[in-house]
Amino acid sequence: MTEGKISRSILLFALPIFLGNLFQQLYNVVDSLVVGNVLGKEALAAVSSTGSLLFLIVGFLHGVFVGSSVIISRSFGAKDAEKVSIAVHTTIASALIAGILITALGIGMTPLLLKWMGTPDDVFTEAVTYLRLYLAGGIFMVMYNACMGIFQAVGDSKRPLYYLIIAAVLNVVLDLLFVAVFGWGIGGVAVATVISQMVSATLGLIKLTKVDGIHKVDIKKIRIDFGMLKEQLKLGLPTGVQNSVVAFANVIVQSNINVFGSVAMAGNGAYAKLERFAFLPITSFSIALTTFVGQNLGAKKYDRAKKGARFGLVAGVLMAQIIGILIWSFAPTLVGIFNSDPQVIFHGTQRAKVICLFYFLLALSHCLSGVLRGAGKTTVPMFVMLISWCFIRIAYIMLMVKIIPDIRVIYWAYPLTWFISTAVFFVYYRKTDFLGEPGHVPELGEAAHS
Repeated sequence: MTEGKISRSILLFALPIFLGNLFQQLYNVVDSLVVGNVLGKEALAAVSSTGSLLFLIVGFLHGVFVGSSVIISRSFGAKDAEKVSIAVHTTIASALIAGILITALGIGMTPLLLKWMGTPDDVFTEAVTYLRLYLAGGIFMVMYNACMGIFQAVGDSKRPLYYLIIAAVLNVVLDLLFVAVFGWGIGGVAVATVISQMVSATLGLIKLTKVDGIHKVDIKKIRIDFGMLKEQLKLGLPTGVQNSVVAFANVIVQSNINVFGSVAMAGNGAYAKLERFAFLPITSFSIALTTFVGQNLGAKKYDRAKKGARFGLVAGVLMAQIIGILIWSFAPTLVGIFNSDPQVIFHGTQRAKVICLFYFLLALSHCLSGVLRGAGKTTVPMFVMLISWCFIRIAYIMLMVKIIPDIRVIYWAYPLTWFISTAVFFVYYRKTDFLGEPGHVPELGEAAHS
């Protein structure tokens, strides 16, 4: 990504990520279609209620692995083979340990966490079943993300796409088999997802052991280098904390939505599935920008990094807003795909009408975060997101719901806090030399404190 036309490099890298994320969402979409149309709205509400909690757990670890991706991309751009190898093997070892911990803690604490969220009694049992089985395969989920992060850090975004296509198709087949044929209920949906994730994680790890490149994995070398781990944590922990705290805020939001009953939960869950599709270009360009900026800074190509950042911001915003307008325009039909209940459609459409036209704000915040992470400045997005998407969002909801007990008050929390984060990022982007002074690339440890 350090040579050739900038727009072409970013688009060719972002497109497979976009398609990969698209197939990733098929996991959730197929689950929701099967659950909502075969098992009913209570089962759909049960699955929906676990979404924020899952992101709380997974988001932290995924954020931590951002540190390894930044180091790998920067070292790869600088052609430092030894550092790339150490970072890769430390990442794999960390993923193994993290996956085991997620599985153990998740299974044991699932009922407590769902009770704390205020999950209604009519969906509680099914929510526990789904979440426990899902987290039983936590090691595969974490390992897959670690492997794909390595591929993307070295500029290979096609490989994750191939494995996700395989996993998505397998998930569709297993969903229909376990639920519609075997009658395993909501547990069958979770088991299908776990098996699919196991297959994609296995394929990714096997390929890394056979790839011809400096990021090749040698099973015998898989161990934690504590110096490298410290460096990864300096960069990754801010993003991990950011993801988990923001997810925590969304758990609070979900608990406030739960007060309005299972129908509102199901409607919001259906909309959330649509929203994840809108986030695809945002996520794709954010990841692409992190890798692009990281590799070009490693290669000391500062001007190229800045031009790439500007292009990625514009492209990400335009794509996100187009999708937002489409969802806003066809919301009732799209929500109805997941559940035909008129009240479910009403609640999902109501949320879409409030939020969708503000996706450009979300895109700006995420893409600017991606640029800053590529530059090693991971603490800046952390503080901005914590203040705006956590503290301000929670304070707003807790106050306004008491004054105006209308569920739309909760929905407005999102565009309002997106506006705040975007404004802060934009000022930082315009007023600071966020990529560093020409002729100097901050050391990774130094950049983490900027």
